[in-house]
Amino acid sequence: MDAYERITRNVSEVVTEEEVRALADDADGKRAYVGYEPSGVLHIGHMLTANKLIDLQEAGFEVVVLLADVHAHLNDKGSFEEIRETAERMKRQFIAYGLDEEQTEFVYGSEFQLDEEYVLDLHELEVSTTLNRAQRAMAEIQGGDTAKVSHVVYPLMQALDVEYLDLDLAVGGMDQRKVHMLHREIVPGLGYESRPCLHTPIIADLTSGVGKMSSSSGVSLSMEDSTADIAEKVNAAYCPPTRDPDPDDEGNERENPVLEIFRFHVFPRFETVVVERPDEYGGDLTYEEYEDLAADLESGELHPADAKGALADYLDELVAPGRAVLAEFAGDADQ
Repeated sequence: MDAYERITRNVSEVVTEEEVRALADDADGKRAYVGYEPSGVLHIGHMLTANKLIDLQEAGFEVVVLLADVHAHLNDKGSFEEIRETAERMKRQFIAYGLDEEQTEFVYGSEFQLDEEYVLDLHELEVSTTLNRAQRAMAEIQGGDTAKVSHVVYPLMQALDVEYLDLDLAVGGMDQRKVHMLHREIVPGLGYESRPCLHTPIIADLTSGVGKMSSSSGVSLSMEDSTADIAEKVNAAYCPPTRDPDPDDEGNERENPVLEIFRFHVFPRFETVVVERPDEYGGDLTYEEYEDLAADLESGELHPADAKGALADYLDELVAPGRAVLAEFAGDADQ
């Protein structure tokens, strides 16, 4: 695939196609970023955007990972000392997951977000942005009503980070879309040039296929999970034998999270996917393309139980290096 195809594969939105094509034409040395609040351990949402960062590195981009310690503090995720400890662990997990260490720059928000120039620019944005506009931008991230002043400062800082990190491209999940649109609307008022954005999909709830996967509202997958945990969660996942599942009892549209994880996590990282089956059930199936696996599931050639078994194995292989990092940190803490 060409550079543009690699840069944009498996994204939900490109803002704008013209700007990103221009980057793809001369990608070497260009800088892209994702910002992460250091809270907890890497989960499947982090891993999805990390897959896109790996794509960008393979296309020639330098990657900046913002370990957003100030944002985490504003969002009530602990003291700076606690947040910094989590951030150091996350940094090691990202490298273990597959980011190229030589092409990845890790930056703490506190390294530049407390500087006078940044703070004065932030105050300018506070003056020029309405409360309603900042609240709309934060709503998807926080998952509810913004109850504190810090929650409306938070998206203004994200809008400004893209300038201060000297970036060419901003990357995030679809839950970051409103913040990126805020960036494109308001930073030109400070005399800065807005940047293009890529938005990755949100994986559906594992057990229902409705809404998004979240540890706060249901079952999630993370680098804390053991091999047995992953197998148990995947085996219990919603996986109808069709790519267009029926709505739930309340009329909500469903997605197939098993197919989504194959598409966005497994196929980007493995050249071939093998579904092991006993000879009496037709023997192993080998896939080089996601669409072939999805078509076999829909036709009945591939049983959901066999698909889940393969998915659990490949996810476990992806998670294992990050799990080992957690074990190392736990061992250090015990000493």
